[in-house]
Amino acid sequence: MKNISYKPCKLRFTNLIFIFLVSFNIHSQQLKAGAAKRVITPDPLISVSGGVGTPKPTTEKKGELYVRAMVLEKGKEKIAIVNIDNLGWPAALGNRARKLIKNIPFNNILIGATHTHSAPDAYAFPDEKGNYAADLEYLDWCVTQIADAVNEASTNMEPAKLKIAVGEANGKIAYNYYAPDLYDPRCGVIQALGTKGKNKDLPIVTLVNYAIHPEVIGSDQGILSPDLIGPLYDRIEAKTGGMALFMNGAQGGMVTADNRQDDNTEVNDWEECKRIGNLLADEALRILSEAKIQEDPKLFCASKQTEFPIDSEMMRYILNNSPLKMGNSDQNVTTTLNLLNIGSAQILTIPGEALPNIGYYLKRNMPTEHPFLFGLTNDAFGYILTKEDFNSFKRYMYVSRTSLGEQTGEILINDLLTLIENSPKPNK
Repeated sequence: MKNISYKPCKLRFTNLIFIFLVSFNIHSQQLKAGAAKRVITPDPLISVSGGVGTPKPTTEKKGELYVRAMVLEKGKEKIAIVNIDNLGWPAALGNRARKLIKNIPFNNILIGATHTHSAPDAYAFPDEKGNYAADLEYLDWCVTQIADAVNEASTNMEPAKLKIAVGEANGKIAYNYYAPDLYDPRCGVIQALGTKGKNKDLPIVTLVNYAIHPEVIGSDQGILSPDLIGPLYDRIEAKTGGMALFMNGAQGGMVTADNRQDDNTEVNDWEECKRIGNLLADEALRILSEAKIQEDPKLFCASKQTEFPIDSEMMRYILNNSPLKMGNSDQNVTTTLNLLNIGSAQILTIPGEALPNIGYYLKRNMPTEHPFLFGLTNDAFGYILTKEDFNSFKRYMYVSRTSLGEQTGEILINDLLTLIENSPKPNK
């Protein structure tokens, strides 16, 4: 009788272990998402930078500058996507923040910039004598704010599902200053929604990916501002309740905000920032509205170290004479490229401002209906052109001069295609 009673007990105990292990495995493999932000508006206000040259003094602000972070985790894979309201964010600063971030692999932390032309100088651009006007203490503080935002987002993760969509954003949002129709009107959106508790079915974070220069205000008006990205954030957060995050795209050469008027003038005020930012936000949410819920999305991150030769004397001087020490030699510079699969989305990072044709080519070669390009991410090495475009006509003289060189585009494309070839495909 003991044997008879023992066997069922053993069976029941085994079943319980099996159920526990299955339940634990399912729970551990469930997608989790978290988000956090920090205000990084300097107080008192400091000068702003729209590119190479001396930063311009400011007397007022329109909107707040932010660091915004989203963290995703599934199984053993954990990634962070971070954005900062700045012209660009060099790896020399990004790597310092990465070292302060807990429990996320170093190369799984993507840090991009909105490219507002109304934020403090993050490059410490040197003049011809090697002097600079950047506020290094402010940059140090921003480094800690990035790490704090990511660590908070990582701590606050909760079970999540995704909505992902890519579609054409309609309306007067962007155009190419050099060739009006040469830009990508597609807008990509990734939204993480809670699955349990008070956030069940509610957005945790909404990421918008679109190629544009946020330079309505620029750096010459004495105004510090996130430009049109500030109103975009406000609009999305007011409509969804979750945090908003913006990642720029292939906006080089010169994809900018469409603030043109019928009389050939431009509107360069905060109201125009709100018009364009609100319109882009509304279009992003419209594009997302038809997206299906992805309950069990895959999560994958790969990285590749890439070396670019420095052919430009100006870029060589900036990289090697900035106090941030952005260059590793007189001949070349090394940076990190990333490929992410988030559900049905595939994401590639670009360490600068790629021209639209590069963006189009990369998206055509991505095995997904939801391609994303994160420009100005992990680094910001000026404009990126193909050898065919480099110094090809007068309009490209400026972007060619502020590029590492004519090989940059070819190396970028080849290395990103290698990442695609060696990585799994995203969810269909």
